[in-house]
Amino acid sequence: MNGLNKGISKVEVSVKWDPSPAGQPATDLDIVAATYLATDTHENPDYVVHFDNRSPDGTINLNRDSKDGKGFGWDEVMTLELTRLDRRYARVVVGVAIQQRTGPRTFIGVQNPALRIREGYTVLAEGDFGHVLGATATTVAEFVRDDSGEWTFHPDTRGFECDPETFARTMGSARPS
Repeated sequence: MNGLNKGISKVEVSVKWDPSPAGQPATDLDIVAATYLATDTHENPDYVVHFDNRSPDGTINLNRDSKDGKGFGWDEVMTLELTRLDRRYARVVVGVAIQQRTGPRTFIGVQNPALRIREGYTVLAEGDFGHVLGATATTVAEFVRDDSGEWTFHPDTRGFECDPETFARTMGSARPS
């Protein structure tokens, strides 16, 4: 520990959107988290957490999952207990992907999307995906562990044009120079 700086501890990432108009295929957004070892912080996630895959140690959990945006309040909610992550992990990237089962879908076609990232009652970031309207997926946050073991939050909105599986593999890649 480093003096009075506690760093980021337990974070909640939430996404909501309105259901598709009548007669249209359902819109399905998914929160995805990728963990990176200190020895490979950008290219190969050690594991990925999403609607069908849990973290092996229980530190990252998808608490709520919606396939159509018809929930009350926040439709997708993921909790990340960063301080419980093994010391060999130095980075966690969180993103949101749109399922592409019914054909190409981008954020411009999602009705009233919203994002909130908070630690306790403190809101770290809020948004509406307005910067990535042509993307099929986007990163939304990066959490990095420093040498003292403290976690810091970095907003990270970067749009991708790929299917959710490719996004999960590449979402932590280094930004082009």
